[in-house]
Amino acid sequence: MGWRVPGEPEEGDPSKRGWPPGFGRGRAELDAVLVLTSLPWLRPRRLRPIVWRRGSASAALRAVRAGAELGPADTAVARATDAREVRAAVEACGARVAVQGDDEYDPRLLALADPPTALFLRGRPLTPGATRISVVGTRKPSRVGADVAETLGADLAASGVCVVSGAANGIDSCAHEGAVAVGGPTVAVLAEGIVGDRGGRRGVLLRKVARCGTVLSEAAPSIEAQRHRFPARNRLVAALGVGVIVVEGAERSGSLITVDHANDLGITVLAVPGAVTNPMAVAPIGLIRSGVQAIRHAGDVCDALGIPVDDIAIRERRRSLGAMLDGTEARVFDAVGDGVLPEQVARETGLTIAEALGCLLRLELRGLVSGDGGRYRRMVRTAITDA
Repeated sequence: MGWRVPGEPEEGDPSKRGWPPGFGRGRAELDAVLVLTSLPWLRPRRLRPIVWRRGSASAALRAVRAGAELGPADTAVARATDAREVRAAVEACGARVAVQGDDEYDPRLLALADPPTALFLRGRPLTPGATRISVVGTRKPSRVGADVAETLGADLAASGVCVVSGAANGIDSCAHEGAVAVGGPTVAVLAEGIVGDRGGRRGVLLRKVARCGTVLSEAAPSIEAQRHRFPARNRLVAALGVGVIVVEGAERSGSLITVDHANDLGITVLAVPGAVTNPMAVAPIGLIRSGVQAIRHAGDVCDALGIPVDDIAIRERRRSLGAMLDGTEARVFDAVGDGVLPEQVARETGLTIAEALGCLLRLELRGLVSGDGGRYRRMVRTAITDA
């Protein structure tokens, strides 16, 4: 055994899993947690042995402020940070805080070697014990990869499964979009601190997620998305699910970090096979060659993980989506396949080409179809819409 600081929890020591008893409990303790999560360079892996050694968040913060722990940069920020200001920032963006032992702090996170110090959450409550599946992949997916991710998100959410991802551009966003398109549950895990409304497409997506699911971060509102926080976020994406699906990724894709965490936690990894000519299929094909099960759709996922398909939930999602469409829109939506021309849609629905085009544009604005090169393809497929 190598050298270890006295009081530091040993790997695999069941008596010192997670955080000490009483951690974050009470006003002073929670205030200490709020300050500690506001230190930009402090990760749970560094903080946890200090807390076990000192006995509480309050004692750890006192030691940091006194310069007895960590470095001068952390000491300076700890001294300058007022817990009341952090609390006000959390409340201002409509968020809440959960620590170990709270209902919204999923016990599965305690299996991590460095469980989050706290969770900051917006939207619906994070249900303990919920069936969640993580969908991950590249920020630059192919059109097929994007469609597969969105379809998986929609179909899994329609089955009552919560879709977890990292809210990044590409596969992450597509999986979230699929889930919210059917009003299904989804969890967006942020690398940066939790904040309120944002601009741009990502802000729109996070507002959608908060309406039907949960946005969460382990960082206080002031924390920016530093480079080291993205792989750290990936461990939460892995730990929150009962399985991880890799849709697309290059040879050194960051999604493989999520896979490594899943393997450490004994969580099943699945992969979507792609064309050998697609550079973004390298990661999933490599995983499949190493023995990871290949999946094509949500049915394969549920079979692989032993998840019963909730037919009642699917019918409810179908009704929910059906209520969004009038009769003409529903016919056009059903006529759209994988790359059809407006002329084909017009023939199948009995509409004029102008009427079909107008309806397709309305559906595209709502994210239900996508147009490219004059052809339109459905973004939420038959598992939701077919009766």
